[in-house]
Amino acid sequence: MSRNVSFGIMALALVARVASGAEPAVPPTTWIDKDTGHRVWRLTPEPGSSSLYFNYNAFTPDGKSMVYNSPAGIHALDMASRKTRLLVPAGPGRNRPHTISVGQKTNSVFYLKTDSETKITSIYSASFDTGVEKKLVELPAGKRVDSINADETLAAGTFEPVSATPRPPQPKTNSKGAMMEQRLASRTPLVLFTINLQTGKVTELLQSRDWVNHLLFSPTDPTLLMYCHEGPWQKVDRIWTIRTDGSQNTLVHKRTMAMEIAGHEWWGKDGKTIWYDWQYPKGVVFYVAGVNIDAGKRTAYSLQRNEWSIHYNATSDLALFAGDGGDPGQVAKAPDGQWIQLFRPQKVMVPGATDEPGYVQGGVFKSERLVNMAKHDYRLEPNVRFSPDNKMVIFRTNMFGPSYVLGVGVDRE
Repeated sequence: MSRNVSFGIMALALVARVASGAEPAVPPTTWIDKDTGHRVWRLTPEPGSSSLYFNYNAFTPDGKSMVYNSPAGIHALDMASRKTRLLVPAGPGRNRPHTISVGQKTNSVFYLKTDSETKITSIYSASFDTGVEKKLVELPAGKRVDSINADETLAAGTFEPVSATPRPPQPKTNSKGAMMEQRLASRTPLVLFTINLQTGKVTELLQSRDWVNHLLFSPTDPTLLMYCHEGPWQKVDRIWTIRTDGSQNTLVHKRTMAMEIAGHEWWGKDGKTIWYDWQYPKGVVFYVAGVNIDAGKRTAYSLQRNEWSIHYNATSDLALFAGDGGDPGQVAKAPDGQWIQLFRPQKVMVPGATDEPGYVQGGVFKSERLVNMAKHDYRLEPNVRFSPDNKMVIFRTNMFGPSYVLGVGVDRE
């Protein structure tokens, strides 16, 4: 059957209505993907709803709830009943709360909200259990935060020093690549900092003229922060870690080949292993690689061009990985890569192979397609993640027109 035949009769009728210019109808609540045999569920009822970025924690520590966003605000999804509720409503106009992540310690979501009168942005938390919102600290002007640490005492962010020479106006471009080239070349000073969520104390960790971005605390170590030297990946050694006292600023992956790239990194659930997309070189050879930062041991699982994904994720026991695929315009230029994929890692065991930290332990992914994404516009990244019970891969999609959050069963029915 054609790979474009992805849904049941109800889903096909909805797609036809969207294509004909009719008002988008509400997608079905569940169907079997005809190309893969896996059941898919629509988890969110709101058009325009979306899940978090793939490496931000979206689940409460007890595994009972997931956070997601919609134009109405921040919502909670009960993982057992699949019922949803509005947790933090949006303010008037465009004054919507900006979700940072769900806490690793308490059943709370952390988010930013700007006062409509004072224009001051503050960090808040809201309890999934009680619904109570709490203002934590106000952010000093010009500072932004992106991550909350494991014991929920610190947030990390960046700012451009007031003394920095303003960046000259850049030519407008619709190309993300051109924008990244311009930003990297500007060499604008930037400061990496933490802010104490109880006292508001700001601690500067790093001053740099590199573009620092993609901050993410370890989910288990409250003193360990991952960050990136942003820019065109083939021009930067991207993935770094640093301690919250500013010590141990450490490069995680050093490029050794022209056009080698490594990025879209995420923490393993152990909080000690960093996983990432590794291409050696760019667009030619594809791996999902991991580095245990304590032991220094490295693992790399190879995959084929049509299996490559914009983002990956993994279960806590690393028995399963998932990818969100990509269209032919992505770096892999995959002719048949628009799928939500499931991967089962298999290490290549060679008798007498060295286990020294300097060597990469090799393996391969055995893939299975879960959802046909031919109708998805990949300008919206699907951002896969596993449900807490590892029975479902959750992602967002615009295949029906407006975005919704879907889940697909790991096992066929």
